[in-house]
Amino acid sequence: MDAGMVTIDILTFIEQIKHESTWKDKDRNAITVFKTNGMRIVLIALHEGAEMKTHSAEGIISIQVIDGRMKFYTSNQSVELGKGQMLALHKGIPHGVLAIKETIFLLTLTTTLEGK
Repeated sequence: MDAGMVTIDILTFIEQIKHESTWKDKDRNAITVFKTNGMRIVLIALHEGAEMKTHSAEGIISIQVIDGRMKFYTSNQSVELGKGQMLALHKGIPHGVLAIKETIFLLTLTTTLEGK
């Protein structure tokens, strides 16, 4: 998952997570497609109505919707995001996600560098 240059085939990963038993049995599935010191990228698929309850991240995040429609919310505001839209959020801000319809998105998260 980590090298000088990494190519990531998102469409293949989407097929993979949609064929796993977790997708069939649960309201979501996810796979980490890249991980290195300082950053992680996770592909997440949510069934319609699935909700990621309010939580916070220790790093800056970005959300990029590949397909579907979601509501992204904080205590102060909410926004609907659809295919091709993205947002960024500073670290430590409590937030949640609700899939308005089946949604697939990329979560990019900055992580703490080792030794810092």
